[in-house]
Amino acid sequence: MNALDAIKTRRNIKNFKPNEIDQRLILSWLEAAAMAPNHRMTEPWEIFFIGTETREKLNHKTNFGNAPIVLMIVSKHGASSVETEENAHATACFIQNFNLAAWAEGVGTFWSSIGITPKNRGILGVPDGYDIIGVLGVGYPVVIPEPKPRTPIKNKIRNLP
Repeated sequence: MNALDAIKTRRNIKNFKPNEIDQRLILSWLEAAAMAPNHRMTEPWEIFFIGTETREKLNHKTNFGNAPIVLMIVSKHGASSVETEENAHATACFIQNFNLAAWAEGVGTFWSSIGITPKNRGILGVPDGYDIIGVLGVGYPVVIPEPKPRTPIKNKIRNLP
């Protein structure tokens, strides 16, 4: 699958097959994700594999679609508010790279913001000085949903003088 096909066909997956994913594949996608642009090479992302016990405590309404793997991606705060924001943007790029690398291999993801609440942040044990950018279910999709309509890009373009 070429890059444009991966971008255009990627979907947020809501239900996963129980099939295991080779750990070497996950690591290769994480390595590729680390090529994300990041200001001053801060590489602010950190990855946590979330185990069964923590998943049960989170009590996600669909258990992340029964994904065989659940990851939490956090972004380290910077020395200033601007750097902290830059780091969060870079970490979102990291996640998108991961999602596309996995998708190109037939593996889907579900990007959740479940970690945003103080309660769930505590369950996840996120240290001070980090923001949770996403909790991802990762696995082989049961169903690939149809794309949702998008606003034509020409309606999003503005020219400045």
